[in-house]
Amino acid sequence: MALKTTHPVLGARALNRATLDRQLLLRPASLGVTEAVEHLLGLQAQNTKPPYYALAARLEGFRPEQLSALMESRDVARIVTMRSTVHTHTARDAVALRGLAQGGAIDRELAIFVSRGGLDGVDLGRLADIARALVAERPRTPKELREELLPQWPDADPQSLSVAARCLLPLVQVTPRGLWGRGGQVALTTTDQWFDDPADGAADLDETVLRYLGAFGPASVKDMQTWCGLTKLGPAFERLRPRLLVFQDERGTELFDLPDAPRPDEDTPAPPRFLPEFDNLLLSHADRGRVVPAEHKGRTWTGNQSHRVFLLDGFLAGIWHLDEGEERTTLTVEPFTHVTRSQRAALTAEAERTLRLMTPQGTRYDIVHAGEGKDPLPR
Repeated sequence: MALKTTHPVLGARALNRATLDRQLLLRPASLGVTEAVEHLLGLQAQNTKPPYYALAARLEGFRPEQLSALMESRDVARIVTMRSTVHTHTARDAVALRGLAQGGAIDRELAIFVSRGGLDGVDLGRLADIARALVAERPRTPKELREELLPQWPDADPQSLSVAARCLLPLVQVTPRGLWGRGGQVALTTTDQWFDDPADGAADLDETVLRYLGAFGPASVKDMQTWCGLTKLGPAFERLRPRLLVFQDERGTELFDLPDAPRPDEDTPAPPRFLPEFDNLLLSHADRGRVVPAEHKGRTWTGNQSHRVFLLDGFLAGIWHLDEGEERTTLTVEPFTHVTRSQRAALTAEAERTLRLMTPQGTRYDIVHAGEGKDPLPR
C-alpha cells in the first residue's frame, strides 16, 4: 500500500507574503511599465482606470501618462483574454495569451450564446470572415458590427452576433479607448491590423504555467485554471513537476512553485496598498484565503460590481471610494473592522501617495476615514 506523499506546508501568511512579492506589492518595484505588465501577464481591465491604479500600487514613481503613451504607441493594448474578460497586455501577450485562452472561457461564452438560440442558422465561419473584413476596413463599435451583420442573418439576436464576432476573432479595443484622461467608446479591430509586428500563434502552455507561478505562485492546478479560464491543466503541471518545488497548503492541496522564486518569511512587513476594482490579486486563485480572510469573503462585491479594496498587513481589510470633484478629490477609506492609530496613519500615508501619483499636479484632495472624519493634510 503506497504511502500518501507529504510536502512542506505553507500557511496563509506564508502564501500571502509570497504572492504579494510576486505581485510587486511588498515594496514599490523599479520595473518599467512594459516589463511590469508582462511580468503580471496583463492587468484586469473591465473598466478603463483599474490598470492605472494597479500599476500605481506596484511601481515606484509610476505616472498614468506612462501607460497611456504605451497604449498610443501600440506597445500595450486592451483585449479579451483570460476568463473571457478584458485585460491590458503587451502586444506580444495580447496575441499569444488570447490564442491560449481561446480554447477555454472564450469558447464557452460563445457556446452559451449558441445554446440560447440567438445564433440559430448562423454560419459562424462566415460570420468571422465578414466581421474580419469589416474591422480591417476600419475599427468598428459593437453596435456597428451588429448593424452590419444583422442583414446577413435577420432572424438572429443582434447582441449575439457582435458577441460571436468578439469570441471568434482576437479583437483589440483601439485607442482612444482606455487612454488616461481621454477615453472613448469601444471600437474594435484585429490584432494583426493593430500591431505592426504581431506575434504568431498561441502562447506555449508549459511556458505560461511557469510565468503564472512567477507572478501568482505558489499555486495549485485549480488556481491557474481559475486565473486563465482553461480546464484540465493537470498534465501540464505533471510534465513540469521535475522542474518545480511542491508544497501543500493547510488543507493538503498541492502547490507548485519555481525553485528560485521569492518566498519571504511570513512576518515580512506588508505596507498598506490601495487596489482597483477587479485587481489581479483577488481574481487569480481558486482559494483566495491567501489574501481574503474568511470573515470578509464576498464583502468586496455588490451584485456583479467589484469595489476598490485596500490591504492591511497584506490582507483584505476594507474598501475605498474616490470622489473626483471639480475643485477637490476625496478618497474615503472604509475599513471592515477597527483600525489602530498606527494603521490609520499608514493608510493615510499610502492614500496620499496614491493621490499624488494619480491626480494632476496641484490637485486639492481630502482623505476621509469613514466614521472618523478627515485627516489633516498639508497642501
